[in-house]
Amino acid sequence: MTDEHNITVTRKTKESTMVIVFGRGERDAELKQRLKTPLPFFNHMLEHVVWRGELTLSIDVQLDVYHLVHVITEDTGIAFGKAVKEWIDRYGARGIVGYGSAYGVIDEALSRAVLSFESRAYLAFDRNEVKLPEQMEGMQSEDLVAFFEGFVQGAQCTLHLDLLKGREGHGHHIWESAFRAFGMALYESLFERASRKGMTAGVAGAIHYDITHA
Repeated sequence: MTDEHNITVTRKTKESTMVIVFGRGERDAELKQRLKTPLPFFNHMLEHVVWRGELTLSIDVQLDVYHLVHVITEDTGIAFGKAVKEWIDRYGARGIVGYGSAYGVIDEALSRAVLSFESRAYLAFDRNEVKLPEQMEGMQSEDLVAFFEGFVQGAQCTLHLDLLKGREGHGHHIWESAFRAFGMALYESLFERASRKGMTAGVAGAIHYDITHA
């Protein structure tokens, strides 16, 4: 991915180092090889986000002695969110919409995602009546929720993610519908319209802080 407009975010802690390269452009034929977390199912879910969001993305995860799944998903979410926020901050004046909603479906599973980038970090994750298994494909559902928790922290956005339909025990399809919905809502949020040049997602406009020290 050589697009000069790519955003690179490196997040380092004592537990992990995450390098995210994010952009928009032509589909990357090497996408699967660029999603380098040690969690195959998580990589597959991120692949859906990129595919539905019409994004470019690479992720490289390095861990310390403890390979904690929660750390991988949450920290990846934070770094990914930071990259998206930087994209909006950098190119928002071109007319980036800043909000979007979408439904994601695969067979019997249906989910809805609603996003707004207004510097307000909030995740509402609602299972409704869907019986989501606690574990599937070698992962815990709570660790996939952690990805979205991390994303809203990094992106400073509001995300409502609602599971609407799903077959009991079929976590793969339920989660895939959710990640598909998220990717499509992200596509809408990052879409550029000439009529929105100079506008923000909310009517309050850009937020400015003056901080002084006594």
